[in-house]
Amino acid sequence: MMEDAGQKLKRARERLALRFRDVEDASAKIAANRGSDEFTVALSRLEDIENKGTMPSIYRLYSLCAIYRLDPHEVLSWYGLSFATLPSDAMLLEQERTHLVGFRAEGGMAQVPIALDPGLDLTRTTYLSRLIQRWGSLPLMLLNNIDLKEHRYGLIGTSDRSMFPIIPPGSLVVIDDSRRRVVASSWTNEFQRPIYFLEHREGYACGWCSLKDNRLTVQPHPASHCDPETYRYPQDIEIVGQVTAIATSLESAATVPDRS
Repeated sequence: MMEDAGQKLKRARERLALRFRDVEDASAKIAANRGSDEFTVALSRLEDIENKGTMPSIYRLYSLCAIYRLDPHEVLSWYGLSFATLPSDAMLLEQERTHLVGFRAEGGMAQVPIALDPGLDLTRTTYLSRLIQRWGSLPLMLLNNIDLKEHRYGLIGTSDRSMFPIIPPGSLVVIDDSRRRVVASSWTNEFQRPIYFLEHREGYACGWCSLKDNRLTVQPHPASHCDPETYRYPQDIEIVGQVTAIATSLESAATVPDRS
């Protein structure tokens, strides 16, 4: 891989008809402009980079990218390093303290829904995936390991408070349609208990589920003051999938009226 990167840099130099001396002289100008000799790419060092797989320092790499008019993110990928994976690698280490995330949204593009059916009724819980008319690209590095287009989406109606306060009305939920079996155990609290998105004859529902003797009960959050509903399964209700992520607004959550 290192040799391949060196050869790619060599081809970039040759396309511009630059000699080793030309690169050295150009890098010397950059070093003088930046006020540091670290930016200089000497003849012997350039030969090692191209032919021996030597990894250039970050300063020399800067100079080579400037001289060859190359994208540094692409050049780093030649050496097996991609900043698009930085957020996911950072998530491997748990941080106890609350902190800001300094990652910039560069180098990663996520597919997101950008156009919806204009007839969408926001007051009702909706299976949003059926109403997405157009997808677009958005640079969201923090989502680089999630293929958004392969998931399904639901929009919790502005009048649907069945899972409040865990899922406030108006929330967007991400649905994993590969998880369609009701899990009756392996969770110890309400935050671990799986939440399902379901379709029935009158529309859609979102909530905890229990299944017994072909009777599926959709259990709302106790704080919502909504009543459980029981359906014949699978005749009268279908499990679309399990809710795996939620996007909501703190402002909208704070304005949900208390029905107690």
